[in-house]
Amino acid sequence: MNIEEARDYCLSQKGATEDFPFDDVSLVIKVGGKMFALIPLDAEEKRIALKCDPEFAIELREKYAAVRPAFHFNKKHWNDVFFDGSVSGKNIKKWIDHSYEMVLKGISKKMREQILFKT
Repeated sequence: MNIEEARDYCLSQKGATEDFPFDDVSLVIKVGGKMFALIPLDAEEKRIALKCDPEFAIELREKYAAVRPAFHFNKKHWNDVFFDGSVSGKNIKKWIDHSYEMVLKGISKKMREQILFKT
């Protein structure tokens, strides 16, 4: 998987939108107005930052060298996943799903239902 495929996968999640809120150097992907992924566009090493529950974040960092604390966020809850070829696309998709679901659970029930059951 490469960064473009990861972006497309993020945007395939129900209700996902993209924005350039920081100074046009990062692509932010949100659901219900809350960010679940960030892709720095000016980074030398291609990566995606994903929100994680703290225990899962630590587990991934210990298991994969390509996963490190996201320097631009609360390091306890965000991981940078580097696209260096050492992590399978299947795992990256699983981690994107985790991030999406974490953020989705944190929004109001009404908004969550509108996102999930929108026809």
